[in-house]
Amino acid sequence: MKQVDRWLLPDGIEEILPEEAAQIEGLRRRLVNLFQLWGYDYVIPPMLEFTDSLLTGSGEDISLLTFKMTDQLSGKMLGFRADITPQVARMDAHSLKRDGVNRLCYAGHVAHTRPKGPLSSRTPIQAGVELFGEPGLEADIEVISLLLNTLEEAGLPEQYIDLGHVAIYRQLSELAGLSKAQEVALFELLQAKAMSDIATWLEKEVSSEAERAWLMALPSLSGGIEVLDRAKSVFAAAPVAITACIEELAVLATRLQARFPNARLNFDLSELRGYHYLTGIVFGAFAPGVGTSIANGGRYDHVGEAFGRARSATGFAVDLTAVRRLVDPIKPLCHRIFAPYRDSEAFWQAVQQLRSQGETVVCGYSGQRVPAEHEACDRILVESKNGFVVQELDSH
Repeated sequence: MKQVDRWLLPDGIEEILPEEAAQIEGLRRRLVNLFQLWGYDYVIPPMLEFTDSLLTGSGEDISLLTFKMTDQLSGKMLGFRADITPQVARMDAHSLKRDGVNRLCYAGHVAHTRPKGPLSSRTPIQAGVELFGEPGLEADIEVISLLLNTLEEAGLPEQYIDLGHVAIYRQLSELAGLSKAQEVALFELLQAKAMSDIATWLEKEVSSEAERAWLMALPSLSGGIEVLDRAKSVFAAAPVAITACIEELAVLATRLQARFPNARLNFDLSELRGYHYLTGIVFGAFAPGVGTSIANGGRYDHVGEAFGRARSATGFAVDLTAVRRLVDPIKPLCHRIFAPYRDSEAFWQAVQQLRSQGETVVCGYSGQRVPAEHEACDRILVESKNGFVVQELDSH
């Protein structure tokens, strides 16, 4: 490689320079503090794990996104996490083994073998929560409410949430007697909303007229809360398990509208994001002008089974890097103190005392009498007859 090329990073891999890094770190701290105010305990999962546990229950989608390598110590396959949720599920099931409801939160880098969208980073920073041990709708309501609160705290003026329920498609697939291969084929057509192709496929593969009509209706059931009334009408004669899912979405909509009247709620019954491992209500957060979601979540009740402890679970993850770029940056305050170089114990003690009081002190080196512009200092430490004192820094 030519010397001039040595500083190039792989496509989709980015570095974060001081100003933006400070913004993202500030956002991370605010969001983790918010999660903790809601009762979520902070955990730090490892970046690397054996793929046996890292990919358990997470579906083929996550496996394809995961960088894999051989562990030189054990000879087993390692993976660099592409999603933190399975790790937190392992911690709940195996490491903590808490009884009852367990709330956990996290923040950290993940790595993807390929970007999720045209402009997406392959090394996004995620922050999220997972709630274990509560199978009822109240847990879904709590988690989605926290997501909306998170977007507010991040500074997004409007919150756009897409909601669906993968159990509806699962129930319809089972009712129609679809094989796994058929289920996957129809899933792909539904995601593309290819109506004519869906109709042709259903005519060939599903014998029941009622079941064809129900499956065919899914892509058209997308829009505001009024969609749920249409869905109740379409599935009026469907099994109770399906109508119960629609009722869950209706209750969820009522609660969210009351709590967040300005949130834009969109319902899509063909929204099957994470279908391979999610089991119930699913949701994503979007922003105008951004082609991919900025947050995703949903219910995943079976992930803990492989760790020997099946637990009800729901949660979400927010892409901090994407969210930070959607809000106006907070200008860093110029409240640092510049301390010109002095080789004395008294100088060192004065600097450390200021730091213990919460002041940021930038020490100069021999020959440097003024701070550099990027050091953002507005005061200077000077020596007087009575010791060291802080004075305003002359901007001229």
